[in-house]
Order: sequence, then structure tokens, then C-alpha cells
Amino acid sequence: QVQLVESGGTLVQAGGSLRLSCVASGTLISNNLMGWYRQAPGNERELVASIGRGGTTTYGNSVVGRFAISRDNAKNTMYLQMNNLKPADTAAYYCNTRLGGVGYWGPGTQVTVSS
Repeated sequence: QVQLVESGGTLVQAGGSLRLSCVASGTLISNNLMGWYRQAPGNERELVASIGRGGTTTYGNSVVGRFAISRDNAKNTMYLQMNNLKPADTAAYYCNTRLGGVGYWGPGTQVTVSS
């Protein structure tokens, strides 16, 4: 059974930094396309960043140059380094992967950026 668990979200001031973690079990993150998504109240869930099996990364336009996605295969953990945070980054952040056509999500971790 695939499980994803996020952590690292908290309240931070604008301009600050956070690192989110996503620990996976039941699958190897090195074999999967992994992604970070976020959802703010009243908004649709949006892709923040993704990392492919070969390490190729993609980013949403609003986070390019500020966020960095990475993974530690030995720890089966994916990370999202977030720098120069803005109030608009306030959202619940979710870890995602797909296996056999099924999408898996973690419970999310809340990031709140104060101005």
C-alpha cells in the first residue's frame, strides 16, 4: 500500500524559507514521477513542482527561481525547498505520485506566510 506523509509546514514571515518533506512507503520514489501540489482556500489544487524518474524537474510559473524540488532515494523522501516566501504561497501542500493509473496523495501540510 502506497503512503505519502508530508511534514515541515508552519507559519513563516514573508521572505523566509521552509523545507517540506514527503516520506513515501509502499513504493520507491526513484521509480516514479513525484510532485508537490498546493491548494489555497477557494482555489483549485495546482502543481508546484515535479521530479521525474531521471531527475528532470518542472516548476509552476509562480515559484520558478524560488522553490527547488529534490529527493533522497536512500531515505525514500522527496523535498521542497521554498525560499523568498510570499503571502501568496499560503496553502496546504500535498505530495503526489501515480502508480498503475491511480493517484496517491498525502494528507498535506499547511504553509502560512505572514506579511
